Amino acid sequence: MNEPVRTSAQWVEYFLTNKQNLLDIPWDVGAGLSEEESQLVAGSLPSWQLGESSDGRHLFGAAERYVRQTRDHDFVDAMQLFIREEQRHGADLGRFLDLAAIPRKTFVWGDAVFRFFRHFKPRIEITATVVVAVEIHALLYYAAIRRATGSELLRRICQQILADERKHLRFQCERLAIIYRNRPRALRFLTMRLHDVLFFGTTLAVWIAHRRVLRAGGFRFPRFWQTAWAKLSWAKKRLNPATYAWPERCIWTTQTPIVSSTKAAV
Repeated sequence: MNEPVRTSAQWVEYFLTNKQNLLDIPWDVGAGLSEEESQLVAGSLPSWQLGESSDGRHLFGAAERYVRQTRDHDFVDAMQLFIREEQRHGADLGRFLDLAAIPRKTFVWGDAVFRFFRHFKPRIEITATVVVAVEIHALLYYAAIRRATGSELLRRICQQILADERKHLRFQCERLAIIYRNRPRALRFLTMRLHDVLFFGTTLAVWIAHRRVLRAGGFRFPRFWQTAWAKLSWAKKRLNPATYAWPERCIWTTQTPIVSSTKAAV
């Protein structure tokens, strides 16, 4: 039996619960990086820290526009809580960089490009599509850096981020599945091909920019490439509306259906 699609209200419940069940971060032990690890981290982690620190203004604006079209008012709250989790990641990574005496970055070309795509047109479909591509590579990156360092503090931060990002990926995939539900099959096929194009470029960009950390974490290029596309295949299954069991009661609009708020476990 297909799993039920989660409503925005259920995602709000998940995010609020997750906030109360975070891992303990051992800040008192210090950064704990060797000189070699410090050099490795300094060349990569500040870029991800910057990417996690977005104010979320454009993403929240896209969510508000989507809600005006669909009347799914809980989605704004869910998106706001999602943004706050991402900002928590940025704050934790920034605090770690400060402890390790590694300078933060205020501009990264790769981050600027992804922000451009997210901001190009304030539609939740576009922003969620970009976020899915980034989240998949974040899972690989944080897994790699967690394996590449002996720092207890950094490993715990990465462990929490990885746990959060797995749910973030599901959150965005389910929203896209709701949007795609009314889309003709041929148009959905074209949409998936556009996902492939974006993902191809993202995978190459992440490898070029962060290959030292990825290699140190056990990802030679063939493994990195294969693992990234395997995770995209997993995500595509969750982008497919046929994956889910849909409730009988829906509020239909010209844009997307709003599913009922029947309780279900996240």
